[in-house]
Amino acid sequence: MSEIHTSKNSLEQLFQHAGEMNHSREEIVGDIFQASRSISQDCVKYQEATNDQKSEKLDKILTSPIWGYPIMLALLGGVIYLTIAGANIPSSMLASMFSYFETYLTLGFEWIQAPEWLHGLLVLGLYRGVSWVVSVMLPPMLIFFPMFALLENYGYLPRVAFNMDRLFKGAGGHGKQSLTMAMGFGCNAAAIISTRIIESPRERMLAILTNNFVPCNGRWPTLILLSSLFMAAGYTGGLQTFVTASVVIGIVLFGIVITLLVSYGLSKTALKGVPTHYTLELPPYRKPKFWDTLVRATLDKSLYVLKRAIKVAAPAGVATWILANIDIGNVSVLEHIVTFLDPFAHSLGLDGYILMAFILGLPANEIVLPILLMGYLSTGAMTEVNDLDALKSIFLDHGWTWLTALNMMLFSLLHYPCGTTIYTIYKETKSVKWTLMSALIPTIIAIAITFIVAQIVRGLGWV
Repeated sequence: MSEIHTSKNSLEQLFQHAGEMNHSREEIVGDIFQASRSISQDCVKYQEATNDQKSEKLDKILTSPIWGYPIMLALLGGVIYLTIAGANIPSSMLASMFSYFETYLTLGFEWIQAPEWLHGLLVLGLYRGVSWVVSVMLPPMLIFFPMFALLENYGYLPRVAFNMDRLFKGAGGHGKQSLTMAMGFGCNAAAIISTRIIESPRERMLAILTNNFVPCNGRWPTLILLSSLFMAAGYTGGLQTFVTASVVIGIVLFGIVITLLVSYGLSKTALKGVPTHYTLELPPYRKPKFWDTLVRATLDKSLYVLKRAIKVAAPAGVATWILANIDIGNVSVLEHIVTFLDPFAHSLGLDGYILMAFILGLPANEIVLPILLMGYLSTGAMTEVNDLDALKSIFLDHGWTWLTALNMMLFSLLHYPCGTTIYTIYKETKSVKWTLMSALIPTIIAIAITFIVAQIVRGLGWV
């Protein structure tokens, strides 16, 4: 019995020692760094400040517990503000250009006396779907991705990971999850692949399951448009852009909070474990190659994401046109779907058309808005409305309020990943179970939050 008792005590001491070693790893690394720095300062003298010394002075501000987070928010707000302000005019120009060419395409079909269904399928379905995606997505991407790449090349993004490490460690995750989350602002599918930088399988799975809570490029247009039409209504000029950007930032921050909460919940239940530590060596700041960065960001990111979006938008546009033009009992299949979904959607502060648009928009988030407009206008084709006042009138005519806009923004932020991302998750995890969980978890959260918001707002009589 004494031998068993002694072995038990030894095991307890071993586990306690392992826990202390894991906890003190950062302290050991910190002591080594301080010692090497002290030796360097005693032995090396500089005539003038070096780049490393300048970097340390900047890091005292940019990674400060006090100033680090406000600076992060200010930079994110600046990027979003410039993206919104700079993308409006090019998007309108592209939309007008595609509309101009559509007129001649229609004339061409009439000249060859093509059947009406072929014109509808190829022009009203395929061409309009692709042109909407290009005109809405391309200008913001050409602004957002290069600015993001410049911050990365300058050396600021590792500082973001350093700041966010504190939050993710508290949520049971890994500091590198902040980098994969940042990748999600461009494309969630690319972000899922980037989780390979996380060595721990448990923490990598946390990053995969929560990455969808940051808006990808396909969801930015929805967030920006609805924020501008409803949340920033009554403001004009630069103030309207500022309010729009502020609301979008608020939605993004809410997504980050949900990411941390879900990470914490999973780390205490399905993905229990002790967070691993990692040592992040902050690179020195460097002046980025401006034009090289712009070209690479455009070719490697903007055009790649656009090409992927077009591949899924084209068949989705055709499928949507078919559903809107096949009647069952003098009512289109699309209308039958809307009628079925409407009671449930109303409880979420939405309507059947909105849920239908999200379901048919599974291949790509970029096509949710044009599908929604097509349903509202009953045109039987994906519809494009260039004038924002006319667009808002369409929404108001179908019973929209600020609650409808808010809950559509929340649902867009939180709902299941797009088809490409779901397929990427399966390829990375090789697990049907976790792939289903990656779609089920955000969907449940999206339904729960929009339901709660709708019931509270209606209960208080605010709409």
